[in-house]
Amino acid sequence: MEVILLERVAKLGQMGDVVSVKAGYGRNYLLPQGKALRASDANIKSFENQKAQLEARNLESKKEAEALAAKFDGEQFVVIRSASDGGNLYGSVTTRDVANVATEAGFSVDRKQVIIRQPIKVLGLHEVEVHLHPEVVAVLAMNVARSNEEAELQSSGKSIQELAAEEDAAADFEISELFDDLGAAGRDDDEDQGSNSDEDTSEEK
Repeated sequence: MEVILLERVAKLGQMGDVVSVKAGYGRNYLLPQGKALRASDANIKSFENQKAQLEARNLESKKEAEALAAKFDGEQFVVIRSASDGGNLYGSVTTRDVANVATEAGFSVDRKQVIIRQPIKVLGLHEVEVHLHPEVVAVLAMNVARSNEEAELQSSGKSIQELAAEEDAAADFEISELFDDLGAAGRDDDEDQGSNSDEDTSEEK
């Protein structure tokens, strides 16, 4: 299926390019989204007549997207999820989740604009892309944690593995302290018993 692009489409081409695409991709995505037209003689002629307007509209929307990206790029959003002690999520963070937390923070984002390159299935900081315009992409950080306190620690640069190691070390320290206290108490008892025996022996004499 041949189409003429009405805007830049990643991995396909620039505005005005006539490209071949799979029929399903063209019918189900490019045409309904207004990103392309069937490459008929009439549509190509129509595009040539509207090209200046389309380019002006594209430039205007690009400027708006760049202004939003300047505020948006590098932002970090907290996503609270249940996870195992090892940090594995019971499920995953989806494009809908990203869109929801960004929208709650005051940014208008549609899940279709969100790209997650690697599935988010563990706790920690994860980068995601938001395509605000065919030529403008903002990169956000998803801080996935089990609590807001854990999210704050992760934000400071500590991983869930480091936090777990610190907790284990603290627990080991408490146990060793407990055994030290018990050992000291046992020695005190032995000394008390030793002094009592000395007293008993002297009384017998």
